[in-house]
Amino acid sequence: MAETLAIIDYGSGNLRSVEKAVERAAREAGLARHISVTDDPAIILSADRLLLPGVGAFAACMAGLKARKGVLEAIEHVALVEHRPFLGICVGMQLLASKGLEFGENDGLGWIPGEVAPFEPSTEFRAPHMGWNKVTTVSHHSVFDGLDDEVFYFAHSFHFEVENDAHNLCVARHGIEISAVVGRDNILGCQFHPEKSQRAGLAFLSNFLTWSPA
Repeated sequence: MAETLAIIDYGSGNLRSVEKAVERAAREAGLARHISVTDDPAIILSADRLLLPGVGAFAACMAGLKARKGVLEAIEHVALVEHRPFLGICVGMQLLASKGLEFGENDGLGWIPGEVAPFEPSTEFRAPHMGWNKVTTVSHHSVFDGLDDEVFYFAHSFHFEVENDAHNLCVARHGIEISAVVGRDNILGCQFHPEKSQRAGLAFLSNFLTWSPA
């Protein structure tokens, strides 16, 4: 039976682009995967892997996630109780934080301690961080095998400041050093958009689809 991946639909994110990218990554890697875009808690609970996309403001995305009946509880059970692989993309990564500071202070999921803060005004770089940027590994993880110093596509005005350096797996520079990939145990988040990152993005998604947390 093909392994299942649930892409969480909570009213945020370019879901179709993410779905197509994951399907292509699986196909090109020769992986049998059943991929569904869903807000059905039963489907989420039965999934082998979860992917949480996100585009927009932290508070609105968190509110949208909470508004889908049973979805947050199902995600927490799969990720925190069953310890199945989980990936958050862009704001989906930022929601892993303790809190976000966009339009006031708002609680996040709190799975990876830290806060999501704005880029400070600077004459050295522009905010938002838009476009291609090199991503460098600071702590080895199999999801980034073969991808150190590859370029990925970013689009964000806020960045994740982790409390524990051990959770900072990859970085990029945009005036300052920012977290590009964060993670612990079975939980991962990437600030870049793999679905917009062409070959490197597909390789990253393929690695996630075959990743088995220790």
